[in-house]
Amino acid sequence: MGWQSLQNGDLLERAQTAVFAAIITTDQNLRYQQNLTGRPAIVVLMTTSWPVIRPAAERVVAAVARLAVDAYIEIDFA
Repeated sequence: MGWQSLQNGDLLERAQTAVFAAIITTDQNLRYQQNLTGRPAIVVLMTTSWPVIRPAAERVVAAVARLAVDAYIEIDFA
């Protein structure tokens, strides 16, 4: 979508304007840096390692399927 250069606040605003239901990120500090009220639901993956995330992709999909509006959840892969 050409959003790779957007920073957190701008990215959240663009996602909200585009009516995204959820954002999946590995930014564990997002909730401390941004006001998430009224934003799409946020799913934070507690690792940036694709080899760790990939085998657990169905857990991520299941978490997204259960999200409520304005939800914030963290998925740990330990």
